[in-house]
Amino acid sequence: MSKNVSWDVQGNWGTRDSAGKKLDLVHWQNRLDALRAEHHVPAASLAVLVDGTVHELASGVLHRGTGVTATTDSVYQMGSIAKVYTATLIMRLVDSGRLDLDAPVVDVLPEFSVADPEATRAITTRQLLSHTSGLTCDFTYDSGRGDDCLAKYVEAAKDVALDCPPGAAISYSSVGYNVLGRIVEVVTGQVWDEALKDLLLTPLGVTHTMTLPEEALRFRAAMGHLGEAGQDPEPAPSWDLMPRSAGPYGRVIATAGDVARLAQMHLNGGVAQDGTRVLSEETVALMQQRVVDSPDKWTVSADGWGLGWTLYDWNGVQGYGHDGASIGQYGYLRVVPSAGVAVALLTNGGGARELYAALYRELLAELAGVTMPEPFAPPAQPPVVDFAPFVGTYRREGVVITVTERDGAGHAVYEFVDGMKDFSEPLEIDLVPVTETVFAGTGVGAAFSEDYMPVVFSTLEDGTACVYIGMRCGPKVA
Repeated sequence: MSKNVSWDVQGNWGTRDSAGKKLDLVHWQNRLDALRAEHHVPAASLAVLVDGTVHELASGVLHRGTGVTATTDSVYQMGSIAKVYTATLIMRLVDSGRLDLDAPVVDVLPEFSVADPEATRAITTRQLLSHTSGLTCDFTYDSGRGDDCLAKYVEAAKDVALDCPPGAAISYSSVGYNVLGRIVEVVTGQVWDEALKDLLLTPLGVTHTMTLPEEALRFRAAMGHLGEAGQDPEPAPSWDLMPRSAGPYGRVIATAGDVARLAQMHLNGGVAQDGTRVLSEETVALMQQRVVDSPDKWTVSADGWGLGWTLYDWNGVQGYGHDGASIGQYGYLRVVPSAGVAVALLTNGGGARELYAALYRELLAELAGVTMPEPFAPPAQPPVVDFAPFVGTYRREGVVITVTERDGAGHAVYEFVDGMKDFSEPLEIDLVPVTETVFAGTGVGAAFSEDYMPVVFSTLEDGTACVYIGMRCGPKVA
């Protein structure tokens, strides 16, 4: 069973697209059903915002063990799409004059520090929002369930090593977004969860968005699923593995429709569907301005980064959005401002990325004239590349990447160390040339792309060589 809903800002039911033509909901329901089954995704919820109307579709089952049907009011974990919510909340504080984007973080959080004292004094809120602070991504620490969990997390992260110097490059950082969450708490005097509700969720008028697992029990909640590619996955061993402190970077739970309504507010220049102004028009535009280019344009399809938003350039058509993942649940948000279109897809396992790629390629072409890039892969005849300059050891917090040359071909060992040493066995990655600096990593699976993992060699502003894997920057150390 599936269900679809269309609702516009005036409360009218309808199916018009941005050109005033009928949007064929039956067609898109059929495509969602077919692609979901083809790629072994247990359940998927799709929301399409076009011509001021949010259309919602659902398909499949929320839990293969119980057979509970997915409906449009089902909620999913969204992983890193939570960062967009935290960024929007931060920008509300900037809008109101309560926070300075360019003041050092230590002006608001005197307890904040990293391993480099000079960097500690230099890192700003703007850099945290755009992933240019140099802060690492994968510092893991369970600070408990109390309202002080973010304060304890920031305290535990003191003296954490940087991936790269502040402002030197982009390096995707969940730690940075936890620091932003703590900034929200200090500025507002509320815990992050409550500030998000009062300052963002309530003004947006969304009713199926939350941050805590116990809140999700009020709704039809999706269970994540795990398994081998090309097969029906099984329910994950746990619904949620993240501590409460992961909220600002990784735990907002919502329906696809509610995600589309967040995007609608941004598309409407900061105004919610009931006319409530959430952000100023200038702040909305500022969030979409490119702060930094992304050397790795494939892991999350990022051409660059704004303040919270991933930025896309589809052959001259500009867009923004974000991806997210938790244990067996995956989300994708894309916004095309020139067409007034936003698409949100939430899933609970299987070949979710393949479903996203196929469905969005069709949807965005029809609704917004977007030509999405083909799946990341090496060409049929890979170029001949001198691999010698890339050989060496690269390191970031918790990870050592050893790059070697074997019989003229590149190879990398991705090894977890220090606090992450028990996270996984070392990953052996063969590197197939795509360009002179971009390689397709094999043997890892489809976690980062549809078939291959992008491995991108680049340099920092000071000339230090580095490698990007998973949007994280690892400088060369030997």
